[in-house]
Amino acid sequence: MAGVDEAHNSDLRIVGGHPVLDLVNTVAPRVPGGSDHHEYLPGPGELLAWASRVGVIDEGEARSVAAAWEAAPGSAERAWRATLEIREAVYTALTALVPAQPGSQLGVGEGRGDVLSQDAAYALEHLGLRWAAATARSALVPAGRPGRAARLVVGTSPALLLPDRFAHAAVEFLSSADLDRLRTCQVAEGGCGWLFLDLTRNGSRRWCAMADCGSQAKARRLTERRRARRATG
Repeated sequence: MAGVDEAHNSDLRIVGGHPVLDLVNTVAPRVPGGSDHHEYLPGPGELLAWASRVGVIDEGEARSVAAAWEAAPGSAERAWRATLEIREAVYTALTALVPAQPGSQLGVGEGRGDVLSQDAAYALEHLGLRWAAATARSALVPAGRPGRAARLVVGTSPALLLPDRFAHAAVEFLSSADLDRLRTCQVAEGGCGWLFLDLTRNGSRRWCAMADCGSQAKARRLTERRRARRATG
């Protein structure tokens, strides 16, 4: 396979607070049903570089994945597409199931509790099947440290290591995370639509990054106020 292109996504901000949200945030802007966006993971090489960067795999695992992809033509493409399918399934599930927060664009689906939309139900089913397959390729091994008997290793097949890791992380996140803390960067106010966990004490975080989208939104509002003052004389 071609060399890993780290330059393409090395500047991609990591702001989600969880690897699954960071995976969702590899599209910008991130809006439900959006098609005009920038893809930060346009191929297997970029995916492998990004996964290493965010700590989903270590250096040794990255080498094993690259070697497995090299040895089996087509396996890199399949792993990449499977990972993107997991990404979109997570986003579909979150937008349908999570109640809208003040100023948030989440909760745009028809579900949110009792009646799931068809897309959300399919997304959860897809994630469940991916998780089951990943579990079948996992192993319980000695922990190798005091106080713990064993540890779970997700992804014993290097060629499928990345989608297996993300499928497992997605199910774990959806079933255990405090989704009342989930927010979206405000597209309507100039944000990117990325998802993040608001871990501030008072739950007041509005932007993926204040230094980026937050600053741009403030500058935009200031420009609009100046134009309004000029228009009114």
